[in-house]
Amino acid sequence: MSNAVDSANLILKLYELRREETMRKARDFMVSFDPKTFEEMQAGYAGPNSAYVRMVTGYWEMAASFVTSGAIDLKTFDAATGEHILVFSKVQPFLPQLREMFGSPAMLENLEKVCLSLPGGLERVNATRERIRAMLAMRAAASAK
Repeated sequence: MSNAVDSANLILKLYELRREETMRKARDFMVSFDPKTFEEMQAGYAGPNSAYVRMVTGYWEMAASFVTSGAIDLKTFDAATGEHILVFSKVQPFLPQLREMFGSPAMLENLEKVCLSLPGGLERVNATRERIRAMLAMRAAASAK
């Protein structure tokens, strides 16, 4: 198990990685990526922005693996960011189908474990999805004016 200083240092390193230019673009894309069907999710993984989807989901799977392995404390990790919840909210409804499509039963398993093990985990995931959708709708309405 990690101590507080080790957890903090790893979280700071993860923060540094999130600031890289391509990763920033990928993260921006993921906020606006709003798949409502499995076909839309498939297009995200196979279309022109697939590198962004794979980069961000892979990043958060890696970060979550630090938590599930004990390298980072869950409470500290969750307090430092909410982005893992946002990213998981995008894939969660389609996870069984994605695992089947990729032939990977453990796909995003660490991210799933971390997000669902938090107090009110599934409720937070669902609420985040709806909050981001509302924000995107307000953004679209403002752009239409």
